Amino acid sequence: MSTYVIGDLHGCHAEFVALLEALSFDPRRDRLWLVGDLVNRGPDSLACLREARALGDSARCVLGNHDLHCLVAARSGTVKPHSAFGSIVNAADGDALLDWLQQQPLTVRRDTTLMTHAGLLPQWSLDQAEGLGAEVEEALAGEQAGAFLARLFGDEPSRWRDDLDGMDRLRFIVNAMTRMRFINAEGQLDFSAKRGLDSAPAGFAPWFQFPRQDDASLLFGHWAALEGRTPDSAVNAQTLDTGCAWGGSLTALDLDSGRRTRVPSQRRQKT
Repeated sequence: MSTYVIGDLHGCHAEFVALLEALSFDPRRDRLWLVGDLVNRGPDSLACLREARALGDSARCVLGNHDLHCLVAARSGTVKPHSAFGSIVNAADGDALLDWLQQQPLTVRRDTTLMTHAGLLPQWSLDQAEGLGAEVEEALAGEQAGAFLARLFGDEPSRWRDDLDGMDRLRFIVNAMTRMRFINAEGQLDFSAKRGLDSAPAGFAPWFQFPRQDDASLLFGHWAALEGRTPDSAVNAQTLDTGCAWGGSLTALDLDSGRRTRVPSQRRQKT
């Protein structure tokens, strides 16, 4: 049995299928971890959701920022018919797919290995991260889920405090786990820079360049500009987003052997 971790799909269904074939993936034997952002940007978000959901218990997925964007738009009724989310909302099984997506967690863990979409704040332990993720999962499953999604977007607060509560607490957890790139030594999040490492604001650096107090193995996606690398990392962190939706490739990591398998994007290369 093998466990494979696959980077951001972003609607690239053809490449997803090709990668599973390249891995000789067998859902009766193997396991699949999806690092989030199943939807948006690429040509077939609907098919990606269907494929992931059909894998059943053999696949585990964390929510990415684009997945949450899809849920916010769909639950608020603001989806444009011809947008990337329109095909999902208008599909006969659209409600079931959205319900499935809303049930996905922010963290998946095996021993000291943790997968989130964007990474892990250095100030959080693995146990703490799981607990904080569960708070958001509870909000998404509750009767007030619609109100939670309606207030989700925003960049504040930008720094974690243990006494944060209410929507400020939940929003920070979501932002740290699904949008984080650059932070400072105090763990403050910056959302102004979204490109490569040379775009870091003064006093900020990639979150993985700050040391941790444990031996965690961290898996993330979200940051296509890294091209699958984590230069000068101070922690054991591996990124899986290799920009398939931008003309790069779709990458799978064998969690046990460390071997990577890639299939090229079928889209023209974009800057």
